[in-house]
Amino acid sequence: MAEDLKSKRDRAKKIIAKLHKAYPNAKCSLNYQTPFQLLIATILSAQCTDDRVNIVTADLFRQYKRPEDFLELSQPELESIIRSTGFYRNKSKSVLGTANKLVNEFNSTVPQTMDELLSLPGVARKTANVVLGNAFGIAAGVVVDTHVHRLSQRLGLTENNTPEKIERDLIEIVPKKDWVLYPHLMIYHGRKVCKARGPLCGECVINTLCPSSTV
Repeated sequence: MAEDLKSKRDRAKKIIAKLHKAYPNAKCSLNYQTPFQLLIATILSAQCTDDRVNIVTADLFRQYKRPEDFLELSQPELESIIRSTGFYRNKSKSVLGTANKLVNEFNSTVPQTMDELLSLPGVARKTANVVLGNAFGIAAGVVVDTHVHRLSQRLGLTENNTPEKIERDLIEIVPKKDWVLYPHLMIYHGRKVCKARGPLCGECVINTLCPSSTV
C-alpha cells in the first residue's frame, strides 16, 4: 500500500534527526566569504566537484572579489582560469553576464529573492536555492543535486526524476526549517554511505527508515 503524506513527513523528520546527529557539521562544501562568491562558485559547480571548484576559486577570488572586478576580465581570460571546471565557455559567459547585471541592475549586490536571482544569466533554481539558503538563511526551496536526487528516491520520499518535481515533493514532506539543512545531510551521507554505485546499507544509520535497505 502506498505510504501517505503524513507517514512520509514523520519518517522524513526521523531521517533528518538521525543524519543530523551523524553529521552535526554538515554545511555547504563550497568555499566563499560573500554572497557574490557563493553565487559564482555555485555557477562553476555545475557538472563539477566542489573540491575542484574550491581549487579554482581559491585563486580566482584572491584577485577578483566583487562583480566590478570580474568586468575587468575578458571572456577568454576567464575561460583560461576556470577551464578545469568543465563547460568553461558557457560558465564564463554566465559569470560575466551575471557580474554585469549585478553591477548595472542590482547596485553590485546579490538579490535576495528567487525571481531576481533567476533573472541572472546561468542561474536556475538549484543555484538560487544554494545562495538564498546558505548566504542569506532564506528557505525558498530545497536544493536538488545528484545526491539529493538519488537518496530521496532510495528513501521513498519521491518517485519523480526531474529536479523541479523532486523539489516539489520534498517541499511537501521536509519541514521548512530543514529545507536548507536537508541537502547538506543528503550530500554528506551520499558521499560517505549511500553511494551511487552501491549503498553501504550495513553501515547506514537510517537503514531501518529506508525502504531500499538491503539489511
